[in-house]
This record gives sequence, structure tokens and C-alpha cells, in this order.
Amino acid sequence: MIPRVAAESLKRLARGFPVLLITGPRQSGKTTLARASFADKPYTSLENPEVRAFAEQDPRRFLQQYPDGAVLDEVQRCPSLLSWLQGLVDERQRMGDFVLTGSAQFDLIAGVTQTLAGRVGRIELLPLSMAELSAAGLRPERLSDFLHRGSYPALYDRTLLPSDWYSNYAASYLERDVRQLVAVRDLSQFQTFVRLCAARTGQLLNLASLGADCGISAVTARHWLSVLEASYLVFLLRPDYRNFGKRLVKTPKLYFLDTGLAAWLLGIRQADTLDAHPARGALFESLIVAECLKHDWNAGQPAQLSFWRDHRGQEIDLLRETELGLQAIEIKSGSTVSGDWLAPLKMYRAVSERADLRQAVIYGGDDHYTREDVSIVSWRSLG
Repeated sequence: MIPRVAAESLKRLARGFPVLLITGPRQSGKTTLARASFADKPYTSLENPEVRAFAEQDPRRFLQQYPDGAVLDEVQRCPSLLSWLQGLVDERQRMGDFVLTGSAQFDLIAGVTQTLAGRVGRIELLPLSMAELSAAGLRPERLSDFLHRGSYPALYDRTLLPSDWYSNYAASYLERDVRQLVAVRDLSQFQTFVRLCAARTGQLLNLASLGADCGISAVTARHWLSVLEASYLVFLLRPDYRNFGKRLVKTPKLYFLDTGLAAWLLGIRQADTLDAHPARGALFESLIVAECLKHDWNAGQPAQLSFWRDHRGQEIDLLRETELGLQAIEIKSGSTVSGDWLAPLKMYRAVSERADLRQAVIYGGDDHYTREDVSIVSWRSLG
């Protein structure tokens, strides 16, 4: 097992909450993390039809099997169990009693919020971060290789070609989750929709255009996009439009949370193709946004991320609220720093008037230094 940063957060939460919940996309390592962190607890999966039938038909007796708690995998498959779990943990008053995992947010998070409010500590686990891959000595040396391979653990635990794994991932998990979350009459049309979303990673979201290109309404496009969000495949980065007294863009930007999956959906089958591919910059931007999410979510904290864009098209790629203040980040996939990259940061410093503003450029090169009060950060140093 590749050590996960979230393990420490999980142990911390176990000291203060009777129930722990690990959510995230399928195959991101939720089960492995739960079992490794709580090896003394019995494990059972509610994907198993017999186990699920037992839990649904006699939930009281099902939970009584576990006097010392348990790891209950894919708990979204039996949401009715949560009400019985509430009564049991209230009676026991024991921290770190049950560990739950789940892959879909909709019903699961709604059930947890309503039933286990105040009793659950939550970790959102995305695929491997740069820090985790670097610590394990597994991070690809070339940026194109990293963008192409993505970050799912299976691609680093086994001998697999990314194209082989992602084709099976899309068929086995994406389509199954879709069927569980929404009634799609034409699965091929939904597959087209997902590919169109991949082609728009790093762009402002235009539901009308997206729906028209796929032959569906904007309402249906919004619904299908929410399914991808619930499955942790995409992330909508919200704009920061407070203050400044200017007309600002209020449309979110769409990002795929794994560049390997996005590259596969775009038909990219060789890493070398990304050396000069038109999507390289958007995929690199997606990678950095995902890394910031992983950093905060692995710590058990909500991510405070946004972007800024005015009506003239001037933009800051990423704004990040940190303990040290606001950080404005420009993201560039090029390997040679250009003075033009600093211009948006200077403009934003002037209009924001934030005394705590820190500025950085994260780029596809190798050096790390400071230039005109801006930190120039190599992608390699993010781990």
C-alpha cells in the first residue's frame, strides 16, 4: 500500500467522532485506507448481495455482530442502515466505533447529514497526490507522463497501461454509477457528454453550449453534470466576484479531477502526444486544481478555492484561502518563465488591495525562485 496523507487525519477524527466516513471516486483507495488504518476492526462490504440483504432485512442484528465496531464498505448501498447506526453509537458513546466508505455523494451525504449530524468525521479521498507519489518514489519524472498516467492507485500498484485501465474503469464504474444515480435512456449519448466535458476541462462552463453539442437540453446537461460531480469525476471551481466594483464573471469553471481519465476520454493514448497537444495547458491546470483539493481534503478540511475573471477577460487562475492569507496563483504548463505570466498577478494585487495577498506562478519547468515578489514554483516541488 502506498501510504496516504489522509491516514493521519482519519486517526485524528477517530478521537472525536464515533463514526468516520470516507468518500471519493471509485478506485481512489478508500477501502485500502480504511482497512489499513483500522486493521483491528472486522470488514464487510455492502456490495455483497447477501450482506446487503441481511443489513436491509434485520439491521439491528446485523450491527450487533460488531461489538467493537467495523469497517462498512460502500454504505450508500444500504442507506436505511444509517438510522440504526445512529442509535447504536449514541448508546455506546465510543469514538472511532464505525468506519464507513462510499462512492456516491447524493443519497449518502444527505442521509449522513440528516441522521448522523454531529456524530461523523468525514474525509474526501481523491486519487494519489504528488506528495504521496513523491514519498513513495513513484512520481513520473516527465510532466507529460504524469498527465497521461493520472493518479489512480492501481496504475502505480500494478503493471498496467493507462489506456487499458481507463477503458475498463469507464465501463465498469462510470456506467454503473450513472445507472444508479440517474436514468439515462441512451448510454452512448451520456458517454458523448462525458467526453465533451473532458474537452472543456479548465474552461468556463456553458451548459447551453454543452447540451447543444450533445443533443440534450441545458437542464439535462446540468443534471448529468451533477452526476459527474457526485461521483468525484469533475469539480466546479466557483468564481470570486466579491467587491472590486467591476463587472465580474459569475460562471464556474469545469475541471476533471484526474488528468489520466480526461486524457483517455480525449483519445490521447501516448504520453508523448501531450508534449505539444492543445489540451496540455488545460490538463496541467486541472492537475494543479486537483492537487490543491487533495491537500485540503486529505487534512480533513474544506477547500477554499476560487478563481477571478473580469468582463474584459483578465483572470487569476486560482485563488486559495490559507492560514497565511489569500494566495493568487497563475498556472502555466510551459517550462520557461515569461514576464507576461506575472502581469495578471500585478493587476490583481492592485484591484484587490489585500494586504495578506501572496502570489505564485506554478509552471511546468524545474526551477524554484522568487521574481518581483512572486514565487515561481516548479510542478515538481508540489509534493
